[in-house]
Amino acid sequence: MFKRTFWFTTGATAGFGGAMWIRRQVLRAVRRYTPEHVQAEVSSSVRRIGTDLRRAVREGRGAMARREAELHAELRPGTGPPRAPGTDDRRSPTSPVG
Repeated sequence: MFKRTFWFTTGATAGFGGAMWIRRQVLRAVRRYTPEHVQAEVSSSVRRIGTDLRRAVREGRGAMARREAELHAELRPGTGPPRAPGTDDRRSPTSPVG
């Protein structure tokens, strides 16, 4: 008799616990799709996208300004394109003139 009571109680507890877990999951899903929650998620996503977009524009403008400064430095009189260290600009007497 004790075995039956034990297993009945164990099964009832497991069943009740499972039913409560399922209920909690269903309620959580229902709350997730309420208009207020959807609105909050959309607004936070838009804010996050706006922040990322501003950061990307700022980074792009900085890169553009750096590249523009490099190009201006290359075009100044007396300066040419950057050369690799150790290269010589003089031509050898055997090289064809081109």
